[in-house]
Amino acid sequence: MNSHEKHMKRCLELAVKGLGNVAPNPMVGCVIVYNGEVIGEGYHQKYGEAHAEVNAINAIIDKELLKNSTLYVNLEPCSHFGKTPPCADLIIKYKIPRVVIGTIDSNILVAGNGIEKLKASGVEVTIGMLEADCKKLNKRFFTFQEKKRPYVILKWAQTTDGFIDVKRHEESTNKPIQISNSDSKKLLHLWRSQEQAIMIGTNTALLDNPQLTVREVKGKNPLRITIDKWLRIPKHFYLFDHTTPTLVFTASDEPAQINLDFVKIDFEQPIIPQVLNELYKRNIQSLLVEGGEYILNSFIDANLWDSARVFISEKKLEKGVHAPVLKQEPVVKENISGDKLLFYVNQ
Repeated sequence: MNSHEKHMKRCLELAVKGLGNVAPNPMVGCVIVYNGEVIGEGYHQKYGEAHAEVNAINAIIDKELLKNSTLYVNLEPCSHFGKTPPCADLIIKYKIPRVVIGTIDSNILVAGNGIEKLKASGVEVTIGMLEADCKKLNKRFFTFQEKKRPYVILKWAQTTDGFIDVKRHEESTNKPIQISNSDSKKLLHLWRSQEQAIMIGTNTALLDNPQLTVREVKGKNPLRITIDKWLRIPKHFYLFDHTTPTLVFTASDEPAQINLDFVKIDFEQPIIPQVLNELYKRNIQSLLVEGGEYILNSFIDANLWDSARVFISEKKLEKGVHAPVLKQEPVVKENISGDKLLFYVNQ
């Protein structure tokens, strides 16, 4: 590994610290090197606050050193005024002569403009350092920018014989079966804290009355989403407790309430594209789908998913609700205290 790769790898290590806190902005880390030594580091810590380049530059006491330094950043410096001023302008202001960039920003507001601004000011720019790794880190951001929809993660837990639940109905007094173990559940809550939104279908809402919040770890709750065509979910259920922003897709015209919004869609048309289009309009960059058989298969059948995370426990049901089936082979396999965890990517 050469020095450029080493410093870019450090940018990625810093950037990932912003996971769950910077969306819909990308995760960005920055390293500044003078005479082979790192003199400043920073990362984008929270949406609306200073970007990685700003934090790295602010970490340096003697700003004169910047005139002979190299700045590394995993994503092209922004060139427009958003929540904060352009980072490209700050680099130019401090006369940093060399900038090494992991990948170009596909946001139409940037998309090479930051690079061109730097070059026009005489900055030596190198592009594409560990580019594949840089794009992978910000897969949510790039999917949102390029496909005009959120990055979709499917999640379910199944028994070793391929079931996700017993057969239940609305009047049933049976409680939902806990298929995965407590460590897997804790990991799931961590995932919830890392994504902007979480979604279930009508049946899951009616049968399980889930909270869809982060309770096993520290972190913020995602936007809760469900589909309820005829508004059958009881008003005393957790989804309507007004504690966490919640979005309901329905066939009815319903006024918004505190932390509860309704979106009317056409149920004669494909539902999933309408949902994703609405989330794109709302600047939701990532969606974790935790629903049952119907909603999960709806995303799979529509080929509108990007990755899947499947827990497989040692339990058996012998009959019940069949787990979804993916054609892809898992790309990663882990063991979570006895549960198998399989990661899939939709190529």
